[in-house]
Amino acid sequence: MTISINLKRILDHSYPIHIGSLPDINWDGKVAILTNPKVAGLHLQTLLFRLKAKEIYIITIPDGEQYKNMETIEFILDRMFDHRLNRKSLLIAFGGGVIGDMGGFAASLFNRGIDFIQIPTTLLAQVDSSVGGKTGVNNRFGKNLIGAFHQPKSVYIDLSFLATLPSREFGAGVAEVIKMAVTFNREFFEWLENNDLREGENLQYAIRMAVETKARVVEEDEKEHGLRAALNYGHTFAHVIENETKYETYLHGECVAIGMVMANDLACEAGLMSFDEANRVKALLSRYNLPLSYPITNVEKFYQTFFLDKKSSDSSITFILPRGIGGVEITERIDSEAVKKILSAYEVRSV
Repeated sequence: MTISINLKRILDHSYPIHIGSLPDINWDGKVAILTNPKVAGLHLQTLLFRLKAKEIYIITIPDGEQYKNMETIEFILDRMFDHRLNRKSLLIAFGGGVIGDMGGFAASLFNRGIDFIQIPTTLLAQVDSSVGGKTGVNNRFGKNLIGAFHQPKSVYIDLSFLATLPSREFGAGVAEVIKMAVTFNREFFEWLENNDLREGENLQYAIRMAVETKARVVEEDEKEHGLRAALNYGHTFAHVIENETKYETYLHGECVAIGMVMANDLACEAGLMSFDEANRVKALLSRYNLPLSYPITNVEKFYQTFFLDKKSSDSSITFILPRGIGGVEITERIDSEAVKKILSAYEVRSV
């Protein structure tokens, strides 16, 4: 005997992304704000001034990628239970990408899922991680290997929060902007070559272009079964670097910059990109003082770590490679020797 459960239905996960001054936020219930001490010290009063709710609680966690783990998630959930939040409550993720990823993941778990809002305060979070509903944490095997797709109720991108952003954090965010341009929009890349994001209204335009690009990709492929994987250009290499350095040496966007350079090398080797195009990308990354190289101490170990990537399978590695500037190819057909040849160029040999 077979009994079927018919769950076919259309779910609307649509939500607005507001770019501009933070508006008033009203919630008819309890609200928990997840943040870290640095963001709270700089910007919490701005948010509290705009937020109206029956009860408001602040949950503060340490700042840093090394705290993006299940232990911290347990702490967040415990505080949510302490404050007696319920299914009608709201979680606001107020900070950078780490806060956004963990806030969204905690919201997806609490009472099997409650609403949450993203208010990103770093450039990287504004142009990338706050949009698309990817949530999760790291473990000893790699980056974001534990998580869930849980779309926010809305995203508020207020550029005034970036006024206190350190220059390294700014550059890390620019790397994600460049990533979008290289893979999806040649004209936007050329615009980036001719305009400085530290001047005038250029940054607002770049944020809008990056967010629009990601929004269109997420609309087509919400849960990364195809095209959305292209947004991981540079990340296959970056995640290995982050794992090897225990998330302490580089910012995420800095690792993405290095990963883009490595991916471009591989694309040139595969005949997908010209050396001139690769050098143009490298020059643009360099303008924002992003690192362009990483000393690999063990090529074989670095290569084997690729297999822990979420996009890879038991016997093949999925690489996201630029097809020139403005195009992208998702492929599993890159020979291992070609990959190791590229990695060997970064190898540091002991004397």
